[in-house]
Amino acid sequence: MKCLYCGEGIILSIGWGNLFSREEEVLLCDQCTKQLVPIEGECCARCNRPFEGLAEEFRKGEFCYDCVRWEGDKEWKGILERNVSLYVYNDFLKGVISRYKFRGDYVLSEFLCKGLKKVNKEYDLIVPVPLSNERLHERGFNQSEALILQAGLIPTFVLKRTHTEKQSKKSREERVHLSNIFKIVSAEEIVGKKVLLVDDIYTTGSTLLHAAKLLKKQGALSVSSFTVARG
Repeated sequence: MKCLYCGEGIILSIGWGNLFSREEEVLLCDQCTKQLVPIEGECCARCNRPFEGLAEEFRKGEFCYDCVRWEGDKEWKGILERNVSLYVYNDFLKGVISRYKFRGDYVLSEFLCKGLKKVNKEYDLIVPVPLSNERLHERGFNQSEALILQAGLIPTFVLKRTHTEKQSKKSREERVHLSNIFKIVSAEEIVGKKVLLVDDIYTTGSTLLHAAKLLKKQGALSVSSFTVARG
């Protein structure tokens, strides 16, 4: 068995506990696993941002300052119920996701999807954040859709992307004030449903919030999100 990321052999430890319990499949070697930083401990109640190492001026009670600003704006208040992210977006995970998205290393979805299997149960629809046609052509696959499929779940395609410029090139203010990033392609499937949006990274939250806002406008009961990384 080889590590999905570095290709080194994986050595499994064998103990009495292993004989009586079925462990999750090990997909990364110890060296790679040690470089992941799981999101644990005290976090923002809305976006899952870890509070460890965060200056006090950037949090208010159970929320980070970014979420205080989002929720303080009547246009965005209550749009995204909750985000769940698995890992801190450090240099190692940045390399993993970059290889997955931009170099087409699809097999990494086997590892990246693991947490999604645990959070999907309370939702009616699992919706991948869509790519523009240009981005889809460049990459050959939608990384969010691949995570859903690899987790053994069924994606629901109710959104289409209309804005093609990369969000990473924009400031927070520019991202917030973008309009018509998405459009609805199947409104009847959304009404009264609990929706889980799936993406790879949560940074400012603007992409997920724009999608969530449109879904809520079309009648979704609630919208939450899952991402592998929290930037």
